[in-house]
Amino acid sequence: MPHKLIKEIEPGQTINDIYILKEPILRSTTKGDLYIAMYLGDRSGQLNGRMWQATEAVYQSLPKPSGFAYIQGRSEIYQNNLQIVINSIAPADAARINLDDYLPRTDKDTDLLFSQIREILAKIKNSQIKAIVNEFLADKPLMEKFKKAPAAIKVHHAFLGGLLEHTNSMLKAAAAILPLYPHLQADLVLAGIFLHDIGKTEEFTYDTVFAYSDSGQLLGHIAQGLLMLKQKADNLADKKQPIEQATLDAIGHIILSHHGQYEFGSPKLPATAEAYMVNYIDDLDAKLGQVTDAIENENNDSNWTSWQRTLETRLYKKRIE
Repeated sequence: MPHKLIKEIEPGQTINDIYILKEPILRSTTKGDLYIAMYLGDRSGQLNGRMWQATEAVYQSLPKPSGFAYIQGRSEIYQNNLQIVINSIAPADAARINLDDYLPRTDKDTDLLFSQIREILAKIKNSQIKAIVNEFLADKPLMEKFKKAPAAIKVHHAFLGGLLEHTNSMLKAAAAILPLYPHLQADLVLAGIFLHDIGKTEEFTYDTVFAYSDSGQLLGHIAQGLLMLKQKADNLADKKQPIEQATLDAIGHIILSHHGQYEFGSPKLPATAEAYMVNYIDDLDAKLGQVTDAIENENNDSNWTSWQRTLETRLYKKRIE
């Protein structure tokens, strides 16, 4: 049987298929009965899943925090949102699954996106910034990861090629607005955008399902990005091309501050004009990615999406023709 995509599921359908199980949680109803709450997804999106009258044994058998599961149940509307009510659930063997059905990926040409990134970065004039950028670009295994990695697990650009697409959009936005701010160091902005999330190539694993690597959990992409910058600078020093500390500090500051606020995981707040620009372009592209995904992927008949926790609002879906 061909896989039925999440986006193809309509209310009242029988479900008998394999989906990616994410974040299963064992909970109790007000009456004390156990149930399992979870997300079920594939490359087309995800839905809430609920298994009522569950048991501790069933919960313990499930892959955590994510994995493939065989689902039998039925789709229904609950509070204006489509969900899957599960009758039975069991782990599924990932080796027997066509991953193209399950891992979302960019619908854009990744080779074209990468060539556009290289074209924009080629405009960098500062010799030291150019040397750092070229050292990263010359690392072919790293660039293959860069072209494939998601930009997030589930918040924005959470698909294969998401990091590439996110970086491409940010660089194009910067190239468009930098002429309006001639006092900014354009080379530093472009390099900062290219490298701000480079640590995500190591933070995530994305061979079967999207998850955090051990080092990603322990360090996070911001620290990993700074370590990678130091490594590339050491490589250049070994080649008798030392990079001035002021240049490394300026790029490193953008990496450290690009989340913009301490509560968003930023070790430092932006303290340069270039860091502010990278922070706001990053936030703009991430927010619009979240808004677009929520509007396009939520399967209900309402003009409004459900409450979007990360955006702290519901979104209006109806377009003005």
